[in-house]
Amino acid sequence: MTNKTSHNNQRKAAVINDFSGFGRCSTAVALPILSAMKVQCCVVPTAIFSNHTGFESFFVEDYTENMESYIQEWKKLDLRFEAIVSGFLASEEQIKIVEKFISDFKDHRTTVIVDPVMGDYGKLYSTYKAQTAIEMKNLVNYADILTPNLTEACILVGESYRQNPSQSFLKSLCERLWENGAGPDKIVITGLENDNSISNFIFESASGFSEISRKKTGIQRSGTGDVFSSIITACAVRKIDFEKSVSLAAEFIAKAIERSTELEIPVSDGVCFEEILGDVTSI
Repeated sequence: MTNKTSHNNQRKAAVINDFSGFGRCSTAVALPILSAMKVQCCVVPTAIFSNHTGFESFFVEDYTENMESYIQEWKKLDLRFEAIVSGFLASEEQIKIVEKFISDFKDHRTTVIVDPVMGDYGKLYSTYKAQTAIEMKNLVNYADILTPNLTEACILVGESYRQNPSQSFLKSLCERLWENGAGPDKIVITGLENDNSISNFIFESASGFSEISRKKTGIQRSGTGDVFSSIITACAVRKIDFEKSVSLAAEFIAKAIERSTELEIPVSDGVCFEEILGDVTSI
């Protein structure tokens, strides 16, 4: 009897995000970082951009109408994933497709990571609608790990944005996102800026709260959130402690920003993580 071919002998992550040909964000970041960390990156594209939306001009082709047919072929292959991670989703329809993808593909081995890309500095992105943000709240309930910035955490719980949040406010946000076990068990509120430092506030249902701070180096850049979620995803697949994975991601981003400043890389071009990609191969 012929043995059935298995495509599931290697650790894999399904990355549901857009693709930008230039600008170092989304799947253009996830592919090299996950690969360098010994995790196969399998992409479900949500849109194709010539360069990301931080530039004055760009080409874009929405991929929504093709996503379900694309995913159907993966079902035929009986693909299974150690992680499923979602990034920027442009519509309620895309969010619902991701919810169905998780329901269809998640099993006992799978960690779901949701990066709820919706806004920053207290405001929704111009391309995002209020109704889409409401649908994102439903997707969060599928997550094992959630990686919002402060703006996104506030939007998800319906709280007013605070530029300089207290520890008690951050704890309250995490507890409301967790919802007594109905939400994600691991949450990190990313990129909390102070005068001279950037912090990541961590919640784990099993161990409580912690915070990791680093000295601010250079200017925050496009794509750093994608770098962060990619490292968190690979660490989850490899069963690395969550607090340690946040520290590793923050350290890598700080080095990448520093190197980008040295090379005078335009802020719009993101972080030149390629220069230090070898650092993640040793994790």
